[in-house]
Amino acid sequence: MATEAAPARPAGPTRLVYFDDMWALRSAATVLAVQEEGGRVAVVLDATVFYPQGGGQPADTGAISGAGTRFLVEDVRAKDGVVFHYGRFEGAGEGCGHGFKEGESVSLEVDAERRSLNSRLHSAGHLLDICVGNVGLSHLEPGKGYHFPDGPFVEYKGVIPPEQIQDKKNELEREAKRLISEGAKVLASIFPYEEAAKLCGGSLPSYISKDSTPRIVKFGEYPGGPCGGTHVADVSIINSLKVTNIRVKKGLTKVSYSISP
Repeated sequence: MATEAAPARPAGPTRLVYFDDMWALRSAATVLAVQEEGGRVAVVLDATVFYPQGGGQPADTGAISGAGTRFLVEDVRAKDGVVFHYGRFEGAGEGCGHGFKEGESVSLEVDAERRSLNSRLHSAGHLLDICVGNVGLSHLEPGKGYHFPDGPFVEYKGVIPPEQIQDKKNELEREAKRLISEGAKVLASIFPYEEAAKLCGGSLPSYISKDSTPRIVKFGEYPGGPCGGTHVADVSIINSLKVTNIRVKKGLTKVSYSISP
């Protein structure tokens, strides 16, 4: 789904609470603005526990509550570091209705079931990357990832010979089952560039600036990777990973997967 143009923005980025605590579902914040554009109402806060859609992961949903006012969050997007919570005020008609006031303190609550599913799907995609390396496919370079419930996949640069696809599909599933059964703690934190590079096997993708402090997600003792999304606390929480299809086309290998409820 294409991202709609965001409303005029207040100065300064939104502090991302989930960057510090991926498993937080509640937080407090201060209202900076309530705006309307293109028929959608957007609430802008100084901080948020809501994950905005991006990086192949869907947005969180939930609610923002103030004194006698409740805003149902239906979509969350980020633009230039500012997070916009789109939705509607309970009991309000068209437009902003009786909304929040600038400077008002509010409480945020994320839909726990949706966050859990999205985190498991995202973590399953990262686990698949580890499995790819463990089954002799380290020449495949991770590219696009899509971690939505309606057909998640990871696309890799490089190919698997046609005669090996079925065997590798089975090997990937067995390796995923082994890693999930063993379990491993998941680390997510921001590091100085050089330290982040070491955690990721010695280097980082070229799109990451050397004067930045990347957020790295690491599964157990395996090399980490830069990621801004939410994940499970332990690999075992993924529960299961099934490789549903492997398709090779135009120098790319698309590995589709699913997880159990």
